[in-house]
Amino acid sequence: MKKTLFTAVCLFFCLLSEGRTIAVFGDSYVANHRAKKEETWHAKWAARHGYDYQNVGRNGGCVAFDRTSERFGPAMTVRYRELSPEADIVLIIAGHNDADKCGRSKDSLRMFRDSLAVLIDRIRAHCPKARVGYVTPWAVDRPGFEGIHRAIVKVCRKKKVPLLDNFCSECPVHVLDDDFRRRYFQAPRDKAHLNAAGHDLYLPYAERWMSTWVSTE
Repeated sequence: MKKTLFTAVCLFFCLLSEGRTIAVFGDSYVANHRAKKEETWHAKWAARHGYDYQNVGRNGGCVAFDRTSERFGPAMTVRYRELSPEADIVLIIAGHNDADKCGRSKDSLRMFRDSLAVLIDRIRAHCPKARVGYVTPWAVDRPGFEGIHRAIVKVCRKKKVPLLDNFCSECPVHVLDDDFRRRYFQAPRDKAHLNAAGHDLYLPYAERWMSTWVSTE
């Protein structure tokens, strides 16, 4: 009975979303590092709910910092132009590389916070009909991550951007657990990139959150 109901709900979403596009924008959390983009939870969400899917992820990308000299490309405040202007949903997944850049630097953290506000404004102007959501990095135990998380929460609250917070206890990804990473990340020491099983594990958590703001359109 539950499986039949779930299938009916998915079919309903597909009918509502026919011809619509979700653009997912960010760093290697989006590009999926060395694995296939089709294995990501957001690609699977798009397929399940009948959305056209645009993946605008780039390994090493930052919201605030130009990494062209490191071969990781310009900041997302410039790269947003790659997004389809016709997107109905833009999902930003970023901050991990910015956290590594910021460390304990208050000036760099302030630059990230200001850049994120600019990025959201630019995306809204570039994709005028899109609803914008944000997914935080994992709660990594390195300098810079807590500060980046606080900045993301503050900016998203101010800009009224729905936020999927991976620093909360409900998040199913336990990035600091060695056994968990061996099972669900692309390498045992990797603290950024889920493998296919990890994306499958995360999908229901993300899907519940997506339903709270996507289905209200």
